[in-house]
Amino acid sequence: MGRLRKSVGEIGEFRLIDRIRKILPVSRNKDLLVDIGDDTAVIRMDERRALLLTCDIQVEGRHFRLDRTTPYQVGRRAMAVNLSDIASMGGKPTYALVSLGLPADFPLKSCDRLFEGIRDELLPHRAYVIGGNLARTKEGLIVDVTLLGEADLSRVLTRGGARVGDRIFVTGHLGASGAGFQALKAFGKNVPGKFREMVNRHVLPVPRVDLGRRISRSGVASAMIDLSDGVAGDLFHVCTRSGVGAEIREDSLPLPEGIGAIARKSGTSVLELALHSGEDYELLFTVPPGVSARRIRSLPGDSGIPVTEIGRIVKREEGYCLVDSRGKKRPLTPAGWDHFRTPRG
Repeated sequence: MGRLRKSVGEIGEFRLIDRIRKILPVSRNKDLLVDIGDDTAVIRMDERRALLLTCDIQVEGRHFRLDRTTPYQVGRRAMAVNLSDIASMGGKPTYALVSLGLPADFPLKSCDRLFEGIRDELLPHRAYVIGGNLARTKEGLIVDVTLLGEADLSRVLTRGGARVGDRIFVTGHLGASGAGFQALKAFGKNVPGKFREMVNRHVLPVPRVDLGRRISRSGVASAMIDLSDGVAGDLFHVCTRSGVGAEIREDSLPLPEGIGAIARKSGTSVLELALHSGEDYELLFTVPPGVSARRIRSLPGDSGIPVTEIGRIVKREEGYCLVDSRGKKRPLTPAGWDHFRTPRG
C-alpha cells in the first residue's frame, strides 16, 4: 500500500517523465524524428524542413512572483523560455498558442501588459500568437505556451549526438539567473545597481535563437541543449541520451561579474550557482575535436555573446565529474532545477 501512495514530489520531475513515457504508446510514424525526452519534438515536414514543437508553463508562486516582476515581464519570460527550446534545436520560431489561468479579479490592464510582453518577445523573430485558451483559477496566474518552429531537416541538433572526444562549449555566463534570483530574495525591488544585470537575466532571460541557428547552420556541433535546469543537470541529459560521460573544468566556467558577492550574501557558493541554479537559458553544445578554434570564434558573429569551452566528452565508464584547478576529479552531481523538488522562495 505504501508504494501506491508515493507522490510525484518523491520521485521528481525526470523520473516522472520516464514513468509517463512508459505509459504512452510509441508512435510508428516515420516522420516523427524526435519525441519525448528532448528540448522539442521534431516532425519531418518535407525533404528539407522539420517542424519543431515545444511547450512550457509558468505558474505564479513557483516560477515568478508579481510582487517582484511585472505582468509585462511575466509575458516576455513565458515566451522566452519556449524560444530557448527552439534555439537549442537550431530552429526558427513561427507560431504560438497561449493558454491562461486567471483569477476573476485579475486586472484587465495587467492582462493587457502580459500580452504586450508576449508580443514583444515574439516580434524580433517574426513569430505570432495564433490561438490559445482561457480558464478561471481560484488564485494565481498560470501562463502555458505552446510554440512551433521550423529547422533545416539536415541541421536539427538534439541531445543525442555527443561522442567521446567532443569538446563542450557554453554561450554567455553561468549562474547569472540563479544569482539574480538570490538578489531579489535578499533585496526585493531595491536591488543595488551592481546586481541589476543578474536580476535582469533572471526576470527577462534572453533566448539565443539567432546564435542557435548559426551553430546549427555551421555544421560544427554534434549535440545541443538549452540550460534551463543548470549546466550540471542539462549536460547530464546530453550524456544520458548520447551514452557517454563528461568532465567539466571548474576554472573554465564563465561567471558573471558580482556572482561572488551574491553567493556570500545568500549563504551559497559560486560553484553551486554556476552548476546547479538553472534558468540561464544559454546554449550548451558539443563539438568534435577536429573543428578549428577559428570556426568556433566565428559562431557569435557580431553579437558579442561569449562562447567558452568548459570540458570534454569521455567514455561512459569514465563517469561524470568536475575537474578542479589542480586536476583533481570528483563526481559531479547532476542535480539542477526540478519542478517538484527545487524550492523557490
